[in-house]
Amino acid sequence: MTFDIVTIFPSMVAQPLALGVVGRAIEQERLDVTVHDLRDFTTDRHRVVDDVPFGGGPGMVLKPEPIFRALDAIETRRGRLSAIILMSPQGTLFTQDEAQRLSRLEHIVLLCGRYEGVDERVRERATEELSIGDYVLSGGELPALVVVDAVARLLPGIVGDQRSVTEDSFSRGLLDFPHYTRPAELKLNSSTNASAQRLKVPDILLSGNHREIRAWRKRAAVRRTLDRRPDLLARAVLDEEEQEILDGLQAAGLPDTGKGR
Repeated sequence: MTFDIVTIFPSMVAQPLALGVVGRAIEQERLDVTVHDLRDFTTDRHRVVDDVPFGGGPGMVLKPEPIFRALDAIETRRGRLSAIILMSPQGTLFTQDEAQRLSRLEHIVLLCGRYEGVDERVRERATEELSIGDYVLSGGELPALVVVDAVARLLPGIVGDQRSVTEDSFSRGLLDFPHYTRPAELKLNSSTNASAQRLKVPDILLSGNHREIRAWRKRAAVRRTLDRRPDLLARAVLDEEEQEILDGLQAAGLPDTGKGR
């Protein structure tokens, strides 16, 4: 899969891409990510990429010409551009379902906005807009990195153990179950309390009974989702066992999510 990212801060994007799962995928040539400096597509000696907004108002707006030149250059290299995504707080909310959809594409261009935004004519050239949440960031670089990471880990061979992907939070609409590692018992000494606190791993996880462990994890995932994100359950894809767990929890007086039988 190929990504082209257009930004005025290429180092802000390139450095994180060299790390972790995405970095390994790029190094192994399983993933191709090219970062383009928008200033390279200017024609004036000062490499200006922004200007004041028509009609007045605060801030600056990214000019359309450098972005159009960048897109034309990418199209010359890659061929027809079918997915040009502008990272914008006005866009569709980026979810795991969106990541799944994008992972089926061969090539994606990500445009990173800055300042007060981009000239509206750039929005008309883009095929869609995506937002990672209802809050404002300084630019589209961090959202672009989120999209690359979320999409890349869904590609075959990127994550070493595919179970890490299929069991992640949101993979089927549920939050993940709790995870523990050594030590089995953690003793914490408090400076304000003479007695030490002991934090123990649930006994079931130490039992070696994989059937019971699997059942515990399912129940924990359903319960955590019901407690923290009940909205997810309305569209979650639950198997029969998970549905029975949910019905039992709701029968015990926990919030109704609209997912009951």
